[in-house]
Amino acid sequence: MMEPKAGAPSVRLQSPFYTPVQAADFVKLSWRTLERMRQNGEGPAFRRHGRYIRYHIDDLEAWSRSHAMIKTDETSRS
Repeated sequence: MMEPKAGAPSVRLQSPFYTPVQAADFVKLSWRTLERMRQNGEGPAFRRHGRYIRYHIDDLEAWSRSHAMIKTDETSRS
């Protein structure tokens, strides 16, 4: 059984898929920011399950890792 990460919603134990609100909470952004990023082709990869948008935990973590920076004056790597 997987142990939840500190601060990760308990949904991680049940499903690796997050709703947009849960995904935004996970990456510490507002759901509106995440929605805007999705509409602009930015942000983490998402999946469409029927009419529902879902984010996989692995995609959220990969997106976060890809935006790691060493100093504040670095430009974005995306």
